[in-house]
Amino acid sequence: MKTYPKIIAMYLPQYHSIPENDEFWGKGFTDWDTVRRAVPLFPGHQQPKIPYNSNYYDLSEKSNIEWQAKLARENGIYGFGIYHYWFNNDKNLLTKPAEIILRNKDIDINYFFAWDNSNWKRSWSNVAGNDWAPIMERSQVKGESAILIPYILGGKKDWEIHYNSLRPYFHDNRYIKKDNKPVYIIFNYSEQIAEMCSYWQELARKDGFNGVFFIFRYRESYNIPESENVFRYEPLFSGWSGVPSLFARMKNRANRIMGVNIGPTKYRYDEIWDKILKNARTACEEVIFPGAFVSYDDTPRRGRRGIVVGGATPEKFKYYLSNLLEIVAKQNKEFIFLTAWNEWGEGAYLEPDSKYGMDYLKAIKDIVTI
Repeated sequence: MKTYPKIIAMYLPQYHSIPENDEFWGKGFTDWDTVRRAVPLFPGHQQPKIPYNSNYYDLSEKSNIEWQAKLARENGIYGFGIYHYWFNNDKNLLTKPAEIILRNKDIDINYFFAWDNSNWKRSWSNVAGNDWAPIMERSQVKGESAILIPYILGGKKDWEIHYNSLRPYFHDNRYIKKDNKPVYIIFNYSEQIAEMCSYWQELARKDGFNGVFFIFRYRESYNIPESENVFRYEPLFSGWSGVPSLFARMKNRANRIMGVNIGPTKYRYDEIWDKILKNARTACEEVIFPGAFVSYDDTPRRGRRGIVVGGATPEKFKYYLSNLLEIVAKQNKEFIFLTAWNEWGEGAYLEPDSKYGMDYLKAIKDIVTI
């Protein structure tokens, strides 16, 4: 059996109700509501995506997380990169799945946190740097603030409170570590974040670790020191993480102003994977970890302003992922980050659905058991 890099599937905890979602979107809201009401926008467009056996699970229940963990481990997934929503000292949201994992040592899954350190915005509002989700526009009240929950990084006292909230997880044997350093992804880099990271390194060493293994999201505009670890979060498209090129955005905006209903922006699965493999071959630096993706279609969230990647099949996924793993193995890199385990609202998921069943998971299992 070949030795491959560890496959980390990014994990969305947005499938249980919380008071904030009840307040903002309606009682009992979870991401399943978005997934269920999706509609096809052009001939051959497969929407809505339906889980196998209509398994619209609730992640506040241990049995559902046990099922996910067992399914992942049986099919070659090393662990989950759980999205972490710490906004400030008063707001750390969507925590139930991680809390259930921590409390129940019998759940056999490795994991770490990926911190989406940004404001929680009204996803349908035109806030600078924000994604549009016009499906939700009808709910917005004129003049209402676009910021639902502010992201406040604060100073050393706040950083210590945040670190201490993570300590029980860092000390969990299942929490993924590299060189006795808990792995921790941070999406948005800044000089102040760098200061926080330096302080966390001190706290972690006092806590018995060799530090924290920070991995920052790759973005050309970030001035990240070359010594720091970065990762590529796929799909790439012509920008990063689902954002089309400036030209495409300007064209779409012009068409909207003129009332032209152009439909979603479309990309080809093969072209994106070709770009992923090209980037992986040239990114020989030890500090750059590659990303990969299963498929992509965010029209459940963004409607005709969304992005659809056409041509994805389990067979193609198996071929491209196998090539990527071979490249990364030769570079002696330990991880790849896969979008995603359960991003149903973006059409990026490994979990079984009504069309392909277990085929995407089986593709991974076939590769890693060769």
